[in-house]
Amino acid sequence: MSAERTVASSSAQSRQDTQAPPGTFVVAPREATVLRGGATARRPARRRRSAAALVAVDCAAALAALLPLDDPLRQAVLAPLLVLGVLALNAQGRLYEYAALPDTLGQLPSLAGRTVLAWSVTAVLATTLPAVGPLAPRTLLGMAALQCLLSFCGRALVHRHRRTTTVRRPRPVLVLGPSGQARGVAAALLRRPGCGMRPVGIVSETADPPQDTEDGAEAQAGSGPELPVLCTEDELHRAVIQNDVGAVLIVTGHGPGPAGWLPVLHGLGCDLWELEAHRAGPVPAPDGPRQYVAGFACRPLTPAGTGRTGVGKRLLDIAVSGVLLLAAAPVLATCALVLRTVEGPGVIFRQERVGKDGRLFTLLKFRTHRPADPQEAATRWSVADEHRMSAFCRFLRGTSLDELPQLWNVLRGDMSLVGPRPERPFFVTQFSQTYPDYAHRHRMPTGITGLAQIHGLRGDTSIEDRCRFDNAYIDSWSFWQDLCILLRTLGCLVRRTGS
Repeated sequence: MSAERTVASSSAQSRQDTQAPPGTFVVAPREATVLRGGATARRPARRRRSAAALVAVDCAAALAALLPLDDPLRQAVLAPLLVLGVLALNAQGRLYEYAALPDTLGQLPSLAGRTVLAWSVTAVLATTLPAVGPLAPRTLLGMAALQCLLSFCGRALVHRHRRTTTVRRPRPVLVLGPSGQARGVAAALLRRPGCGMRPVGIVSETADPPQDTEDGAEAQAGSGPELPVLCTEDELHRAVIQNDVGAVLIVTGHGPGPAGWLPVLHGLGCDLWELEAHRAGPVPAPDGPRQYVAGFACRPLTPAGTGRTGVGKRLLDIAVSGVLLLAAAPVLATCALVLRTVEGPGVIFRQERVGKDGRLFTLLKFRTHRPADPQEAATRWSVADEHRMSAFCRFLRGTSLDELPQLWNVLRGDMSLVGPRPERPFFVTQFSQTYPDYAHRHRMPTGITGLAQIHGLRGDTSIEDRCRFDNAYIDSWSFWQDLCILLRTLGCLVRRTGS
């Protein structure tokens, strides 16, 4: 499962001191988020705070709904079942995802349905537990209704606070589209500061003056200063960094399409919103939930394999890694003891790796070889005398047991169970220059195993093939795919096809 154990090519070594061209992926320092071109920005703390607040509201509502039982033993048994069920169902329903324009009433049907389903499953499980017994239907419906009401009220307060904060400090945004239409949308947003968005620039293919249209006249007559038109990738990078831009409104309509800008905007970490400035004929049904900003219909554009994975994938990682760490504790202790006896001190090998969005973390493994120095470990695929490993170290490699400590990385949130394998900063910089799609692997948390690994792309194999499989996994991510990869990885371990 280790993509790092290959032989470095001479061409890769010859590029060691070359400077990265503009637009390549650059590794960020710890606690930073990577932007293309080497710029860094603060991590999206508002998204995590929003999700954490909603999770806390749902947990509190579930626990409060159990109070009418008046039986501490039944409450203690049902509480974890109910809380886990509610969190899993709400995460699967994308109720913890960050939304620039939160709509509590719009989420009510989904919230109520999932609450009832969670209580139904909990009630079924409760019948198998002697300490709990069956729940009366009337009691079950009453507690489900109470939880739904409490959760709805709590979410309404969270969303109200967010909307108030957004109106007080509107988000800087860019408007992408044909020059005339984009100027008209920007002017409309400037006239309505209550929408919570403040345009700071126009993104267009050319800097031509606005066309002689109603939109162009509206933009010229609109309030606020004349907005700059950004025509190049470098100008876009500077505008995003200097103005702390967090969202881009993509105007649909006539004129050049925005497809060429989308990879750049994804790399900058901006939220993308598709906005309808004009309607010609019947409006087709939207692919996602429709919202309105300053009277314009818009919907979020979620990059494939990113927004859908957040909370749900993390809950899966915590549950599985926690269980595996407990189950594998005797194996970990035995391996550590034997390795300490055979190889001496320094059982755990620690190394800097690049994770999601280019953030650095310390990867843990059982030490099966000893590099000559830290420089060699950081800049060579295979360290000196690696072929002289002891029989036990070769056994750890062949069975991939040396990777078990990475379960702690997963539990901490450094990695995921399934995802692109993490690499050292030295090679990430090199491969990002050589393979244009390599940097896109960092849209998702790195993993212990992945689609590339179960297809045999370990060891001395093609980097280009690996990044193609990794990006295909991210673009088509699903829970079922993660489970299939984990099962196929287990099959590889049984057959001892470790790295």
